[in-house]
Amino acid sequence: MMPEETRVGLALYQRRQPMNGQVYEQTDTVSSLVREAFAEGGLGLRNPEVPLADIIEPGMTVLLKPNWVLQYNKSNKGMACMVTHPRFIEAVLKEVQMTKPRRVLIADAPIPSCVFEKLVSPEWTSRLKLIASPYPLEIIDLRKSIYHVTRWAVKVTRGLRDMNSYVLFDLATKSLLEPISLPIGRFRNTSYAPDALTKTHFPGCHQYLLCREAFEADIIINLPKLKTHGKAGMTGALKNIVGISGDKDYLPHHRLGGTVEGGDCYEGSFPLKRLTEYFLDNANRRINRRGYIPWIRGAGLLLRLNNAILGEKEIEGSWYGNDTVWRMTLDLNRLLLYGRSDGSLSATPLRRIYSLTDGIVAGEGMGPLAPEPVECGAVTFASSSAFADLAHTALMKFDWRKIPLIRNSFQDFPYCLTTHRHVDIRIFTRGRSLSLSELAARYGQKFRPSNGWKQHIEMNE
Repeated sequence: MMPEETRVGLALYQRRQPMNGQVYEQTDTVSSLVREAFAEGGLGLRNPEVPLADIIEPGMTVLLKPNWVLQYNKSNKGMACMVTHPRFIEAVLKEVQMTKPRRVLIADAPIPSCVFEKLVSPEWTSRLKLIASPYPLEIIDLRKSIYHVTRWAVKVTRGLRDMNSYVLFDLATKSLLEPISLPIGRFRNTSYAPDALTKTHFPGCHQYLLCREAFEADIIINLPKLKTHGKAGMTGALKNIVGISGDKDYLPHHRLGGTVEGGDCYEGSFPLKRLTEYFLDNANRRINRRGYIPWIRGAGLLLRLNNAILGEKEIEGSWYGNDTVWRMTLDLNRLLLYGRSDGSLSATPLRRIYSLTDGIVAGEGMGPLAPEPVECGAVTFASSSAFADLAHTALMKFDWRKIPLIRNSFQDFPYCLTTHRHVDIRIFTRGRSLSLSELAARYGQKFRPSNGWKQHIEMNE
């Protein structure tokens, strides 16, 4: 009954007028799109009225993993293109409820400065529990620590969840980060203490701290928001898995310095940018203690100077030459497929990760934290994150071969994500089967990449 790994189901909203994000308030429309995506993806053979019965048996524990990265959009363009929409999650929860699960979990790890209660209010929690009734529902903030950002300091609250809530994995030499592990101490994650990554990632050791719930659930349904991404090019099914990590101290996003110096933070070599990195490192080493403010203000001044001289101030690895973030992201996807709850790895995949992607209103431009809305009108369903995102690149009119995260997801490395080739993809929509190029030609829209990816990933037409 399981859908084929190479199959992607696509539902498209029949637009008669601009959506303006209001389509989400049409709950019947959202539910119809979700149900259509399931059907086009190959579900509903057992019972068309309960399509998820093909993969969820009564009494199972189901984990829903939305995109809850931050409680506001830094572009001020609204939340419809920022996070998995609440009405979308409700529509999926209704479908899950009909399968009679033992329990349902909705969980994510936003960035540490996110105010979780503004994303998941008590009122909405009550609404979700009512939808799930009579089956128990838990909504979980997976973060181990949170940041309280004020004008004068960044204060850290640690130990929100104890270590027993997580599984520690070490991919060791099998990590995709291993080839770029030297020299030691170059991995960075902007706004986090750099020395922590030195302890979790070095030659022969690549540790990740992942939420236990993901390895104890019977079924995982990934609920990404389709957006552009500064460091990865795009974010969808693969990138959304990063949210199962409870601690950013285990997540390298780029490497210190420019490409001339062996880093991938920016292209070439810029002494002023390198000095800015030095100030940021010293600020981040002082998070939650005295001395943070002078260093972070100095970094801000240098960033403005960078912008005045160079016309841009990017020092976070947000460009097409980032050679780190795709490796970390694919490592996490591999662990989720092959990992056991005791931290060991199976020789063969232990589970499938089903992805239902919210692209009704998608995000372009400076995603993931400052996207602008695109009325894409799409919902996709797939049982392979690699094939899901391959289809997403066509919808965005991006060349998948120019996006390392997507291109490398089809490589034959240990604990591979798929044994199929990209040419095996079959996209089903409106009763037809389309190739990748046909999908782009018929239904693709030209998304505007983030600044560091412009004129590097767009399809040639």
